[in-house]
Amino acid sequence: MGILGWLGFSGRDAGTGAVPVAQPQALDQGQLFDGISDPYLLQFLRDGGVTQSGASVTPDSALKNTAVFRCVSLISYSIAMLPLHLHRDGQQLEKATDHPLFRVLHRKPNDWQTAFEFRQLMQTWALTEGDAFAAKVRRGDQVIGLLPMDPRRTVVEQRDDLSVVYKFTPKNGGQRTLPARDVFHLRGFTTDGLRGRSLLKQAAEAIGLALQIERAAARLFRNGMIVGGELRMAQGKKLSQEAYERLKASMEEREGAANAHRWLITEEGMEAHPFSQTAQGSQHHEMRGHQVEEVARVFGVPRPLLMVDDTSWGSGIDVLGQMFVRYGLNPWFEAWEQAIWRCLLSDREQDEYYAKFNAAALLRGSMKDQAEFFAKGLSVNNQQPWLHQDEVRGWMDLAPRDDLPKPIGKGNEKDEPARTA
Repeated sequence: MGILGWLGFSGRDAGTGAVPVAQPQALDQGQLFDGISDPYLLQFLRDGGVTQSGASVTPDSALKNTAVFRCVSLISYSIAMLPLHLHRDGQQLEKATDHPLFRVLHRKPNDWQTAFEFRQLMQTWALTEGDAFAAKVRRGDQVIGLLPMDPRRTVVEQRDDLSVVYKFTPKNGGQRTLPARDVFHLRGFTTDGLRGRSLLKQAAEAIGLALQIERAAARLFRNGMIVGGELRMAQGKKLSQEAYERLKASMEEREGAANAHRWLITEEGMEAHPFSQTAQGSQHHEMRGHQVEEVARVFGVPRPLLMVDDTSWGSGIDVLGQMFVRYGLNPWFEAWEQAIWRCLLSDREQDEYYAKFNAAALLRGSMKDQAEFFAKGLSVNNQQPWLHQDEVRGWMDLAPRDDLPKPIGKGNEKDEPARTA
C-alpha cells in the first residue's frame, strides 16, 4: 500500500485509471494520552518537562501566556496572509498559474483547509515544535495536494546510507514510514540538519517563569485579602476571644478581588494603618514586564507589536514594522521558499519554477510616500524614468496592462512622434 492508500485514497479509478484527488482522510490532530508509549509523553519526558521554576512548559501551556500567543499568532498570521505564488524563473511578473502546485500553494492544499489555514498551522508548528511536516499527494512527478502531519507524532530518522525517512504514528495506531520524497518538511533553527529546534523549548525557563508569575497573580486575586493596611490594638490592651472570632469572620468575608478595598469594622478600639506600596509589589510588576521582553527577544518580535511599550503609534511604528519584516519574517520567507523548491518541485522543474512571497505590502510606507516614490520612478515631471508601469503594478500585486502608454527612455523612443526644433 502506498501513501495514497493509508491516507485514505482508494487507488486508481477502475474506469479511467486516474488517481482520485477528492476526500482524503485527515491525518491525526488529536492530543489524547494513548498509554506509556504515547509519543507525546515520550517527547515530554525527553525534553525534561518541568523547568527550574516548577512550571511545565508544553506548546499548549506556553500558548496560555499572552506574550507567547501574540508572538506565535503574529508570525503565523503574517506568513499565512501574504500571497505565495509560483513563478517561472526569470519572469517574476508572470505567475505559473497553469502549474498544479500554484493552486496548492495559493488556494487549496487539501480538501479541508484553505491556503491561509494550512500555512498558519504549518508555521505555528515550526515555531512551537521546530518542524512542520506535510505528506505529498502527487500525480506523476507533480504535487497536487499537501496533508499536514502532526510533528509530535513524527520521527525523523537518518539511515546508514544517509537517506532520511519519516515515521508517522496516526491516532488510531500503527506506524507509517515515508521516504523523504513523499514529505514536505519545513525546518526551524537547527543544530543537526535533521530536526528544527522549538523556540518554546529554547525559551522554556523564561516562559516557565512567566507562567508562574501569572499563576501567583491569579492566586493573589483568588485567595488574597486586599485591605491595604493593618489593624493595631492600643498598647497594653488585648483583643478578646469573642471579638477575635467576629473580626476573623469579617476578614474572611472580604477575601478575593471582588471585595477589594471594602471597609472593615474594627473591634474594641482597634486602629487601621494603611500600607504604602511595597517593594515586593513593584518587583512583581517589573518581573512580568521583563518576562514579556524575554519572550519577545526569542521570537524576534518588537515590543510595541506586543502592546507593552510606551512608544507612541506615530511615524516610528512604520520603522519597527519594517524591522519586524526584515529580521523577524524574512528568514521564514526564505525557509518556506527554499523548502518548496527542494520538496515540491521535481528535478526538471527546479530550473524553471520558484515560489515567492509578496511581502511588499508589509514594507510599503504610507500611500503618500508610495505615490511620491512611484512618481519619481515613472518620470511624472518629465525626468528620465527608471521604472515601468508594469513594475509598479507588479509591486502592487496588479496584472500588467497593454493599454498604458509606454514611457520614454525605456527603449521606446522610436514610437514617439518626431520632434521639431
